[in-house]
Amino acid sequence: MNAAARGFSPETFRHIRRLEIRTRRLVNELFAGRYLSTFKGRGMTFSDVREYQPGDDIRSIDWNVTARMNAPFVKRYAEERELTILLAVDTSASLKFGTRSKSKHELAAELGALVAFSAMRNNDKVGLLLFGEGINRYVPPRKGKMHALRILRDMLVLEPGGKGTDLAGALAFTSRVLRKKAIVFVLSDFIAEGYEKPLSVTHKRHDTIAFVLDDEREEEFPKVGRVRLEDLETGETLWLDTADEGVRDGYARLQSARRAERDRIFKKMGLDAIRMKTGESYVKPLLSFFATRARRLR
Repeated sequence: MNAAARGFSPETFRHIRRLEIRTRRLVNELFAGRYLSTFKGRGMTFSDVREYQPGDDIRSIDWNVTARMNAPFVKRYAEERELTILLAVDTSASLKFGTRSKSKHELAAELGALVAFSAMRNNDKVGLLLFGEGINRYVPPRKGKMHALRILRDMLVLEPGGKGTDLAGALAFTSRVLRKKAIVFVLSDFIAEGYEKPLSVTHKRHDTIAFVLDDEREEEFPKVGRVRLEDLETGETLWLDTADEGVRDGYARLQSARRAERDRIFKKMGLDAIRMKTGESYVKPLLSFFATRARRLR
């Protein structure tokens, strides 16, 4: 099937194909085994029985089988491996921003593709929620390659836009549509208000992980003289003299306070958060996250 038949331009189709190849290689070479060991199944399900051996937990003895066989037998269990993954991806206008190799939107798409293909390889279900000032699109969790490719397409095709980021509303929506415990990846720059309580509710019900998308120019201005700035979400513009040290320091303090508040919320909840920047490789932060989480599970 060609790109037009699939419903998007040849350029978009080529972009999807390049991203699929790149992320699949990373999954195969680096992340597949770590994904499997880091995210556990929903519980244990009965498998079969075997004869009791010294050291077995007597609480696992199957007394019905023991009575029939006139010898002690214990139950054996297998992990119920299948997981449900939801990618909650921010598509607000601030995700257009990026001053290095890619925008925050492109970074979100790559990270989402990595998770989707890791889930596909392990036969897990994966779904997608795209949100900005409201809910833009919801794709219920399913399995399979074509489903993973649809998720990748939707993340790339829906361009960031709108005014504001209703992260609180997106988290409330997540709690409504996910009936069973799932793993929720929130991919956002977290430039939003009023999301602490809904995030806490989501985190209590589901295994919630924050992929925090940043750009270094959001931390401090370069010294380049007078510049015109536009708020991508409100459309407001202003001129700033970046040669003024007071202006640069004031901006840096403001952004530092915003990040500190965000980090306070994550720490208070005990929520796993991985911060990634548009101009840096995300491989090392992800590998560090997998290693830390695996140690904690052990």
